[in-house]
Amino acid sequence: MTRRFDLPDRIPLFPLPGAVLMPRARIPLHIFEPRYLQMLEDALKTEHRLIGMIQPEGDGLSAIGCAGRVVAFSETDDGRMMISLGAVSRFRLLEVEEGFAPYLRAQIDWTSFVRDLGGAEQDPGLDRKALFALLGRYMETQDLSTDWDAAAGAEDELLINSLSMMLPFSTGDKQALLESPTLSDRRELLVGLVEFALHGGENEERLQ
Repeated sequence: MTRRFDLPDRIPLFPLPGAVLMPRARIPLHIFEPRYLQMLEDALKTEHRLIGMIQPEGDGLSAIGCAGRVVAFSETDDGRMMISLGAVSRFRLLEVEEGFAPYLRAQIDWTSFVRDLGGAEQDPGLDRKALFALLGRYMETQDLSTDWDAAAGAEDELLINSLSMMLPFSTGDKQALLESPTLSDRRELLVGLVEFALHGGENEERLQ
């Protein structure tokens, strides 16, 4: 995506287990806790409007997250906010700064993820026929459905990143997908996770 702002070295964090934002993807969020409503209000006052999506890990946070720019928002009658974050770049967490606001802020580093700021990646090794056959078996066992026509027409990156975000994998598996260096790496891991589930692996956690 084209940026009209400099990437800051500090951003607010929105820790959310089981939810990851992939490069150049979008994620809808439902904001209702007072501290995160304050976070959104503060983010909208900045030029960059960035919020860092990151997963909890143990007693802390994962080392890698992805920052998204608030690209759309609407308020419900009871004061809740529905927003959409458009991914800008992954980041490495350096230090959490507590005590400055009711929500978490952190010092972060972007330098490992310069590729995220470019155009969409392609995956020359993607075999769509084989992938769709595998996904069909998986979704049947998981009682899931999808829009196959939309999937067939999606570009490589949109397809693989959407599946990585939406399929009911564990938080650890989703983190591994997020941290995959390239789109091909992410697709290979995605296929491996689906095959593992089909061969009697542990039940994946469902997104609520």
